[in-house]
Amino acid sequence: MAIRRIGLTGGIGSGKSTVAAVLVAKGATLVDTDAIARALTGAGGAAMPRVRHEFGDGGVDSQGALDRERMRELAFADPSAKRRLEAILHPLIGAEALAQAAASTRGVIVFDVPLLTESSQWRTRCDRIVVVDCSEQTQVERVMRRSGWHEEHVRRVIAQQAPRPARRAIADAVIHNDAQSLAMLQDAVHALWALWVGRVDT
Repeated sequence: MAIRRIGLTGGIGSGKSTVAAVLVAKGATLVDTDAIARALTGAGGAAMPRVRHEFGDGGVDSQGALDRERMRELAFADPSAKRRLEAILHPLIGAEALAQAAASTRGVIVFDVPLLTESSQWRTRCDRIVVVDCSEQTQVERVMRRSGWHEEHVRRVIAQQAPRPARRAIADAVIHNDAQSLAMLQDAVHALWALWVGRVDT
């Protein structure tokens, strides 16, 4: 079977975005569901009328965009709030992701989906799934360094994501990214590309 649709996932701070960039350099089209979600929930975004209706003005910042920090805290306190937000966003994200994939002129599509493990629907859309994995301590250190969050906050975010064993269980390939240099990580991605796609850069 020709590998044309690759699902990419990994926990926060795993290095998933770096792997995505290498795959794009190899010739893939990236469909970034996080970027789609940001567009949908930005000021004037297609999801915002329903967000405001569901959560009131408290879910919207002064610019008319989703108040991400407030919604994150609400999700920590009330798991049902996260489910309600996802019920609004996921159909819109899925539709836009498939539209972007259909518009691509490249042979390989990479769907970057943080919640791929939790979504059987996304798994059926992909020919192969690659998981970028590292230890929780590495995740914490990376996110603290890049975002300035406190350790407790990072660990709360990690706790809301799929457990590492669950992500690895759905993977056709796992790229380990703890102590690897950038060159080593790139080599791992290049090897996977050669195995799955079997063609040179486009």
